[in-house]
Amino acid sequence: MKMNQPWLEAPLRLLMALLFLVSATTKVTATAAIQAYMQAYGVPEMLVWPAAAWEYAAGALLLVGFLLRPVSVLLAGWCLLTAAIFHTKFSDLDQLMNFFKNMTMAAGFLIFAKNGSFSGSIDAVFASHRRTAR
Repeated sequence: MKMNQPWLEAPLRLLMALLFLVSATTKVTATAAIQAYMQAYGVPEMLVWPAAAWEYAAGALLLVGFLLRPVSVLLAGWCLLTAAIFHTKFSDLDQLMNFFKNMTMAAGFLIFAKNGSFSGSIDAVFASHRRTAR
């Protein structure tokens, strides 16, 4: 099913990218607290740095709409993975809501992975150039 309002895509990508850009910034600015949180769930604290790098890179790629399909598949997996590791204490309402947020984000990314980019993205510019070059 194609998105019938392509002008909505860029603002949606912006909102979704902000989540990862802010999360990465938190990992860099509140490293000790994030490492303690990760360690409490059995995740090695040194993984805070590759996680921050991934979230910055993926957030930036999502924001500009470059390699949207493969990045979206990876981000869907990231959302599922982080939900399964960090948000399964469903008796805690915050954890439950974060679990649902991650599931919702994964679904949105799978929609982007299926449909690709329509407008306001680097992918759309490249697709337009390919069509006019034919």
